[in-house]
Amino acid sequence: MCTTILITKGATIDGSIYVSHSDDDDIGDQRMVYVPAADHPAGSMRPVYKCSTNYPRVVTDQLGPGYNTSPEHSEILGYIPQVEHTYAYFDGNYGIMNEHQLAMGECTDAAQRYGSTATPGKRLFYSSSLSRVALERCKTAREAIRLMGSLIEEYGYYDTGETLLVADKEEGWVFEMCATEDQGDLWVAQRVPDGEVFVAANEFRIRDIDPEDPNFMFCSYLWEACEKLGWYDPSEGPLDWCKTVSFGEYNHPYYSLRRVWSCFNRINPSLKLSPWVDGPYTKDYPFSIKPEKPLSFDDVRYLHRDQYQGTEFDMTKGLAAGPYGDPNRLYNYAYDGSQKNVVQPGTDLTGAFERPVSVYYCGYSFINHIRPHLPDPIGGICWFGPDQPMSTCYVPFYAGIKSLPASFQEINPATYDPSKAFWKMNFVANWARLNYAMMIEDIKARQSELEKAEIAQIAWMDERALDAYETDPEKARAMLTDFCHQNAATVLDSWTDLSNYLIQKYASGFVNNPTIGQDVGYSKWWRDAVGYQNGPVSYEKPSDASGNAGNMQGTAMS
Repeated sequence: MCTTILITKGATIDGSIYVSHSDDDDIGDQRMVYVPAADHPAGSMRPVYKCSTNYPRVVTDQLGPGYNTSPEHSEILGYIPQVEHTYAYFDGNYGIMNEHQLAMGECTDAAQRYGSTATPGKRLFYSSSLSRVALERCKTAREAIRLMGSLIEEYGYYDTGETLLVADKEEGWVFEMCATEDQGDLWVAQRVPDGEVFVAANEFRIRDIDPEDPNFMFCSYLWEACEKLGWYDPSEGPLDWCKTVSFGEYNHPYYSLRRVWSCFNRINPSLKLSPWVDGPYTKDYPFSIKPEKPLSFDDVRYLHRDQYQGTEFDMTKGLAAGPYGDPNRLYNYAYDGSQKNVVQPGTDLTGAFERPVSVYYCGYSFINHIRPHLPDPIGGICWFGPDQPMSTCYVPFYAGIKSLPASFQEINPATYDPSKAFWKMNFVANWARLNYAMMIEDIKARQSELEKAEIAQIAWMDERALDAYETDPEKARAMLTDFCHQNAATVLDSWTDLSNYLIQKYASGFVNNPTIGQDVGYSKWWRDAVGYQNGPVSYEKPSDASGNAGNMQGTAMS
């Protein structure tokens, strides 16, 4: 349930490429894991593990110490031939970036065959395992797509529809896939034109496929399989991938499309795209767009911190936001469990909230920064933000480092541990809900201070590492590793300080700086909306029993 963005080099101020991703599942596995490069004996086989986003996502001794966390290893679905050397990479619930600046992003999509199961020996791959194998073996986006496509065709694909963004130092592609269960599993890919930006948010974004256009790649049996399944009639014209293999948006109307609109609207407001469309298969939003002006790293961060600020859908406004403008809305569950996640068309909805890019249940987000003008170990940076984007601090990790801090790599969602990055960020995000309007300003100030300092330090570190790299690449990698560990520790120490500051400043519903016990109170509009005016201002019993409803909490005492 994620949002993922690809910004090509012609769309940025400095020729960089960005691939970003928010992994919206904070009850799952929030770890960022370093998988080291490795050599393998000729003729050996690589196991393919059953995938999960739950903790632990995989347990094995084949992917380095970060995943060898238990004697009981993950289920092996089958094997593929191993290569002699695999590259180092950062891994999350899906592959992130490898040492050659090959980078990925992901989102889950609704599909006609939703939730097909893994089958040992027959249906081996999900998008997460595909992304890991590609990062282990590939240096370019085209290589990665051809490899992942061939693995789907030969070994089968299972579970949800998926979008993977794949970018290298020159170009970016969108790779989408789904299971059929009986006609060969399907995949397509489309290149994002240089100078443009692509956004996906839990709905397939590839539409009409032109088999003669070199900007497309696809499985050879795509048209035949879709026709046999009854999903496609050639007389209707080009095969519309999204309309053919899916039922549109992942959840409720605008669950996906509103996020695409919001990002596009911020990237190029002069397009005047409407937030309202005629249905889930609308073509009102292009595959990709040119930004109104070249984008920077700050712009990408802002996109992931989007909660419809300044629009008619602003999550900090209205009664649902409460007296202090809390933009967080609990996911689509009634307290009694009567409404579940809607992933099928025709299901009656009892209601819905808007779904923004930055949500409270985000486990982590990252912004992969690909810089073609620098050697790969220095040029690639993954800016990793534990917990939800709006209230996190992004922390940079160079692609060439040799390890990750334990505070990012060793996190258990079932055990609160304030020494870990996720829990530090998650605590601040949750504490801020006591008085969001005020606390978010303190959080943004600390974010800005730390992230500006990091950007300045990156520029300084680039120069030092580049000087060392020219004579001793391993020395440069060691320098980068030390820098990333030290910076991560500095950020987390600062976030602990921020936590302590927020606890004291906003304790007991007051604002305690600079004077202890300053009243905050509620705004008049909110008091009126919840029935403050109907409260006990007289000893007389109200003539209308409902007149006190806004204030009554029940009469029983315990």
